[in-house]
Amino acid sequence: MTKVYDVQSIEEKWQKKWEQEHIYNVEEISSGGKYYVLEMFPYPSGRIHMGHVRNYTIGDVIARYKRTRGYNVLHPIGWDAFGLPAENAAIKNRVHPAKWTYENISQMREQLKRLGFSYDWTREISTCDPEYYRWEQWFFNRLYEKGLVYKKTSFVNWDPVDQTVLANEQVIDGKGWRSGALVERREIPQWFLKISDYADELLDDLVKLEGWPEAVKTMQYNWIGRSFGVEADFELKNSGEVLRVYTTRPDTIMGVTYLAVAPEHPIVKQVSDNDDRVKSFVKECMKTSVSEADLETIEKRGVPLGINAVHPISRDDIPVWVANFVLMSYGTGAVMSVPAHDQRDWEFAKKYDIQIQPVVYPADNSELDLGKEAFVEKGILKNSGQFDGLNFDQAFEKISEYLESESRGCKKINYRLRDWGISRQRYWGAPIPIIYCDSCGEMPVPDEELPVELPVDIELDQKGIISLSNVKEFIETKCPKCGGLAKRETDTMDTFVESSWYFLRYASPEFNEGIFDQKSVSYWLPVDQYIGGIEHAILHLLYSRFFTKALRDIGMTDLNEPFTNLLTQGMVIKDGVKMSKSAGNIVDPDEMIEKYGADTVRIFMLFASPVQRDLDWSEEGVEGAYRFLNRVWRIVVENISKIQGINKTELDVSALSKEEKSLLIKVNRTIKKVTDDFERFQFNTAIASIMELLNETSKFNAASDSGLYILKKSIFSMVGLLFPMAPHITEELWQNLGNRNSLVDSRWLEFDRDIIESSEINIVIQVNGKVRSQISVSPDADQDFIKNLAFEDQKVKGYIAGKEIKKVIVVPKKLVNIVV
Repeated sequence: MTKVYDVQSIEEKWQKKWEQEHIYNVEEISSGGKYYVLEMFPYPSGRIHMGHVRNYTIGDVIARYKRTRGYNVLHPIGWDAFGLPAENAAIKNRVHPAKWTYENISQMREQLKRLGFSYDWTREISTCDPEYYRWEQWFFNRLYEKGLVYKKTSFVNWDPVDQTVLANEQVIDGKGWRSGALVERREIPQWFLKISDYADELLDDLVKLEGWPEAVKTMQYNWIGRSFGVEADFELKNSGEVLRVYTTRPDTIMGVTYLAVAPEHPIVKQVSDNDDRVKSFVKECMKTSVSEADLETIEKRGVPLGINAVHPISRDDIPVWVANFVLMSYGTGAVMSVPAHDQRDWEFAKKYDIQIQPVVYPADNSELDLGKEAFVEKGILKNSGQFDGLNFDQAFEKISEYLESESRGCKKINYRLRDWGISRQRYWGAPIPIIYCDSCGEMPVPDEELPVELPVDIELDQKGIISLSNVKEFIETKCPKCGGLAKRETDTMDTFVESSWYFLRYASPEFNEGIFDQKSVSYWLPVDQYIGGIEHAILHLLYSRFFTKALRDIGMTDLNEPFTNLLTQGMVIKDGVKMSKSAGNIVDPDEMIEKYGADTVRIFMLFASPVQRDLDWSEEGVEGAYRFLNRVWRIVVENISKIQGINKTELDVSALSKEEKSLLIKVNRTIKKVTDDFERFQFNTAIASIMELLNETSKFNAASDSGLYILKKSIFSMVGLLFPMAPHITEELWQNLGNRNSLVDSRWLEFDRDIIESSEINIVIQVNGKVRSQISVSPDADQDFIKNLAFEDQKVKGYIAGKEIKKVIVVPKKLVNIVV
């Protein structure tokens, strides 16, 4: 065994060995449990970045650990290969998107292999492969048959730089999520998926996702946005037309002093033809996105239309305005405005000197002051005629009953969630499998003619752009019904369509008789542990849930939810800013691997911060991880000759010296602590525990056979515990220590509970002074560790669930009292 830790040769050796022996390839087996680990779907941008490294390292540690626990582990990888970045790179560099994409995949594949990730590369998929998107088109046809796909003309977010439609979720602060360009509003025909049909199920099933962070569930809950309200009809004077409005606060209806309609509303078009002021205002509104989030932050502006509506109860005249904060796609495109009881309406009324009429007053009879802001609390009705004196719940019922009796309204459930617009007016994407025939109309491409392949043997134009609408050979086709001339749809699918079902294809990537092998999906799915950033909370995760339920409903699977457990890792931060190309603070993983080795980079990524929190990049921290691994290497080198041949299997603990017993206890406690930490994905504290064991072992003087055996046990334990996190160095050390088997196929270390318990103390856990449970800990356990154990105790959880923690009192070596 060499004295020097030769990083490069060791890592190259083991990566080659793992690949040659196909050690990570898995199959379905009848015995034992399965475990499916999945990290976020990488886009082949050309180079992996430290965010990739962190995400994939976390997943790899979990996969390796679960394999040592006896699970049959599926750990796949593939490429989210369609989309605008490739096309934009093609325009910039005058390289065909296909060439650019496949070259990047090749490069990134090698980078991932250099990090020693335990992927089953036989399952690798690329979404730009026709054999992948063939089944996406097949699925599109099934959704079309079920009425879950439709085409309509609507106002959309238009990215003027990327020259394509963006979903609301892809608009951030009024700008395109990729280009950063200010988004405009355009009216064009496009294809939609009816995700709204699944709104209730997507919402109600969130409670079942016990392994998901509450923050993610809350984001989805708010995005779906189910609300219970009332629709009321305001009849336009002199025309007989009706403006139907939706409100969750019918108790305020008697305080309506104006109506606001969206710039796209039909009555606005009627007025603007003869009113230049309205026409100019609508034109300005077209420069903003149709994202609700963006409309919340813009300056609220409007113009009176010069027409009145009749209040459905009081029968008073109510002026109608066109306003930039009303969306045609939400509700009916018209809202009732109650300045006294809605802050946005109050600000608008103040700006344009519109009447403010209070109708809800504080329930405690305190003074109502509308001078500085609206009163938005629920209270008691006044100035509301027959409804005076009612509270919110009473008013909701009585007002809705009145409107229904007069045929001027009804109760209504509404959703913030909009149908998913999937049309993209760009080249690099999966073609939408629709044919248009002048005689037969619109129809899906027959299954036997799939895939509709994206042509890749076409040239870029002078600007480096490819447009399918200009590719005659692609557009012109025959009608599958009449055989006459027909045309293909030239829009391609949003790239999020590909990333909403890929996890199912991993179960049987070579299957060519259907979208996936149902037997394989039944075996591997759902994903047991998904790891991805919080930025995927709505786009990817919500769409994946929708697709899973839709596939269930067409009889392809029994699966209700795709991901059982979700871990959202923090970002990698450098100099206070997220590490990114745009910030100019990228650290190249290859440079770090070349200098310190993959194991060092992995250890740093795991040790520098808890996985759920942001990680501050520090090369000093990387150097510290490198020194740690060198110390592990040296302790083996220095002691290997002493411990070879030591095979003592039984110890008389009572006969051990104080020093020997201390290290033996430390070894067993470390195994238990690291095991517990791995189960909770607390890899930083797991590494800290191994470091402590290394320190204790380095100071240990083995003066007897028993001492040598304990020394050997400690060294073997350190190597085994480190393996999932630093696989190359530990495989090399394991082999040098005389083991013939690979750590990949070894079983996880067991600890001796009797030895641990003989040295532990019991800590009582109280809630509000009453004993609810107890835990056993090491006498030197710190307060934070004891607190964490107390909060994780199942009995304690039942007493504190949903309650505010006011104080936590720790009496050293005696008790923890949680005050709620």
